[in-house]
Amino acid sequence: MKNKLIAEIFRDIAEILEIKGENPFRIRAYERASRNIESLPDDVEALIKENRLKDVDGIGKDLEEKIKEIASTGKLKYLEELKRDVPEGLIEMLNVPGIGPKTAKLLYEKLDIQDVVMLERMAAAGKIRGLEGMGEKTEENILAGIELFKKGRDRLDLKIAMDVADGFVTRLGKLKEVKKISPAGSLRRMKESVRDIDILISSNKPQKIMEVFTTLADVKNIIAKGLAKSSVLTKDDIQVDVRAVDESSYGAALMYFTGSKEHNIKLRQLAIKNGLKLNEYGIFKGEKIIAGKREEDIYKVLGISYIAPELREDRGEVEAGLNNALPDLVELKDIKGDLHAHSTWSDGGSSIEEVVIKAGELGYEYIGITDHSQGLRIAGGLDTHELDLKRKEIERLNKKYENIKILFGSEVDIDSDGNLDYPDDVLREMDIVIGAIHVGFKQSREAITKRIIKACRNKYVSVIAHPTGRLWGSRDAYDVNFEEVFKAAKDTGTALEINSFPQRLDLNDINSRMAKDAGVKIVINTDSHLAEHLSMMKFGVAVARRGWLEKKDVLNTASLNKLKLKTWN
Repeated sequence: MKNKLIAEIFRDIAEILEIKGENPFRIRAYERASRNIESLPDDVEALIKENRLKDVDGIGKDLEEKIKEIASTGKLKYLEELKRDVPEGLIEMLNVPGIGPKTAKLLYEKLDIQDVVMLERMAAAGKIRGLEGMGEKTEENILAGIELFKKGRDRLDLKIAMDVADGFVTRLGKLKEVKKISPAGSLRRMKESVRDIDILISSNKPQKIMEVFTTLADVKNIIAKGLAKSSVLTKDDIQVDVRAVDESSYGAALMYFTGSKEHNIKLRQLAIKNGLKLNEYGIFKGEKIIAGKREEDIYKVLGISYIAPELREDRGEVEAGLNNALPDLVELKDIKGDLHAHSTWSDGGSSIEEVVIKAGELGYEYIGITDHSQGLRIAGGLDTHELDLKRKEIERLNKKYENIKILFGSEVDIDSDGNLDYPDDVLREMDIVIGAIHVGFKQSREAITKRIIKACRNKYVSVIAHPTGRLWGSRDAYDVNFEEVFKAAKDTGTALEINSFPQRLDLNDINSRMAKDAGVKIVINTDSHLAEHLSMMKFGVAVARRGWLEKKDVLNTASLNKLKLKTWN
């Protein structure tokens, strides 16, 4: 798929145009096109063949021609021309959190900073604080952002990793020589970020598979090529490793290459204790193989209940398996609705009706339309008059779509003192109120904690959204005392959110398990800003599974008539 490439090129164009001080309307057009292309569920090349590009929101004739050029050549002449006017390193600087086009332009014009290396040196030397609007704290933030940039450059978020893996699995899975195929490694364990892609195949004729794998269109370089194992670098500089094993050892190999290392060590120690030997070829008693074809058989020989890949982190899962005490993990099919979605009423790209239709296609019984509140004007937050108009539209659509309940709500800003962005007499009219922090991220641990607790104590706040505020690769989580937040959430009946958006996944797996142990209810939401984003629920469910959550721990696994939100109590 060329979607990601096209989105990145359009994003680069918007940033260069902003550095150059070009027309803001042109800049916004490219930004909008980038977002919409990246969020498309369909392959752009298929849309081109079917002459359906014009149906994509924000794509006019000019952008349509540019998309066709990228799809056919892998690059865009217009972008190459723009790059001649801007130092190459300046573009990379924009990937550093906190460095936008205006800041990059200022740093370049005043201090001749042209790349990340020079930026780090100048910030560390205290040379930036003399610029207008910049001080010592600015330099500290820049240095922290550079560290995040360095980390993020080495890893992929879960969605990107899954999309890449699915592409290779789909194409290789069609080969007659392939008997079984699956992603392995940290991707199969659904970790929130992945360094590279591991794929395991069972086959008695692996040589043909390696030949096809290393010559696929996405491959830029071949790192290694062997009879049963090969590694490539894709055109997006993502390493993909494919390994083929005999069918009789597939289960053992899948277990071994899924990991984690610590989980595998615990299993090998258990095997030794029982007079057995476990490796990637199978489990043996002496020289005789006892099991190896299926993972389930290996766990059974060791006297352990089958352990789902998401749990294999040596966090007590082996001991729980020995005692038949593993959780009955929540599944995607258990989710009955999404309680956090945005529409064109605020900063969403889909109408309420489009979101409702998509939710219906997913089989949901309810969907919460929770646009931003009035204080967040940068995200199109609604004043009370706009809120009333939105409520009337939801009432109309509820009559039209009888098979799904549209919940009227808002993602309400929690200000720096913990106050909510709407008064109680407005909040009480809503079906769902989601409290969220969007400003004051650098407050102290005590201040942040007090803000969240104060929001929990409001009788109309049903859920606290993305409770740590982190954005993977661009913003660290703010410091919060979870022991106090969990106590307040439990005492007040406020649910905490697992935000499924791949750059958030917040709460993470560790905090989700802690919340469960503290008796706090969890809601898994997508925070969708396009109708297509509703399908990202699977990433939040993966976090929940890694956090040992069961169906009973997640509020939105309940049917509409059993859904118990705080505002409904």
